[in-house]
Amino acid sequence: MSLNPGTSLSAVEYLLDDIDLVLVMSVNPGFGGQSFISSQLDKIRDLRRRIDASGRLVDLEVDGGVNFDNAARIIDAGADVLVAGTATFVNGAYADNIQRLKNAG
Repeated sequence: MSLNPGTSLSAVEYLLDDIDLVLVMSVNPGFGGQSFISSQLDKIRDLRRRIDASGRLVDLEVDGGVNFDNAARIIDAGADVLVAGTATFVNGAYADNIQRLKNAG
């Protein structure tokens, strides 16, 4: 299940027993290079609490504006999986950039 920034968490509550991954979009979908919408950190935290309370193994994935400056905060908020596009291409150092993101957690 995927939640856009404007989608309420109430949309996922009745489905937690039927899914194994929730994607929180932290930008409005459409094009790469957008800035992370910081209000999505609260959504990630709240969703992590709901997932944990359900007792189910549901991965929480975050996509949009993920970079070196916010990856640790996103992980601390409860994300299991980060999707990084633009951040992986900084200065053409793909392998180094991916390693930096992996080390963020």
